[in-house]
Amino acid sequence: MALRKKHRDAEVSTDSLNDIMFFLLLFFIILSTMVSPNAIKVALPNSQAKPTIDNAKPIHVAVTKDHKYYVNSKEVAKENLEQEIAKLSNLQTEPTVLMHLDKELSIQDEIDVMTMCYNLKCKTVLATAATNK
Repeated sequence: MALRKKHRDAEVSTDSLNDIMFFLLLFFIILSTMVSPNAIKVALPNSQAKPTIDNAKPIHVAVTKDHKYYVNSKEVAKENLEQEIAKLSNLQTEPTVLMHLDKELSIQDEIDVMTMCYNLKCKTVLATAATNK
């Protein structure tokens, strides 16, 4: 008696695979938008170093805690501060003012200097002391 086995090919049904992949894709898209819902989107500056031009040195404005004003280490009366910054900023195409303010000064003192610089179309940078971690 000769017994013959029928040889069958194994098949995997992939009819529902498209549906499963679609739901997985949808799940990951929704999940990725909810990863940081409270994050504030901020346009960060580039970190590429730009070559500095010799005449584009920042204008240093220092204010001591007893309200003495200095422009590039030269003492200036508060009434003449804007004119001194204007004289130096006219020599540069993109003037930058580096503000050195004592930590005991009020925010209003900082805003006063920043307003003068804004009126003169100068960029302002607030200098801080390095912190040791």
